Amino acid sequence: MEPQKRNFVRIIESNQGIIRSLCSAYYSSHEDRRDVFQDIVIQLWKSFETFRGDSKISTWIYKVSLNTILAKVRKEKRKIPTEPIGCSELSLSHAMADGDIELLNIVIQSLKGLDKAIVILYLEGHKNKEISQILNITATNVSTRLSRVKAELKAKFKNQYYEPKQP
Repeated sequence: MEPQKRNFVRIIESNQGIIRSLCSAYYSSHEDRRDVFQDIVIQLWKSFETFRGDSKISTWIYKVSLNTILAKVRKEKRKIPTEPIGCSELSLSHAMADGDIELLNIVIQSLKGLDKAIVILYLEGHKNKEISQILNITATNVSTRLSRVKAELKAKFKNQYYEPKQP
């Protein structure tokens, strides 16, 4: 195998968690996640030679992965009319029984595109400044959106799990 291909395979193997977490956030079925994972790897390979090293390789992978997913999501929305899933339509008590990770995935999937990307990057441990660079928005915008998402999630969970005490 050529040195460039070996290097690419090594980079993908060491950063596949980044790609998989993004795929899981945007797609619930295993087949869809597998397909978009392959699309991302193809796109990474196509643009591998153009990576200048101005940022960390993981930041570049996030950016390419997220752009590939968002392009695919936009294309799919044009084909099939769909409605976003609201938390009120989900059986959260069932998701809680399966664990907090599954609940978190359900909640993340219910978010809109850019908010979803911000939350994923935030949960991966990225700082607001780095998130802003990856998504090409201001750090202030990242902070504002994170605050709004947190408030929205608190309100949804309060409505789902708060049961008034009977006298």
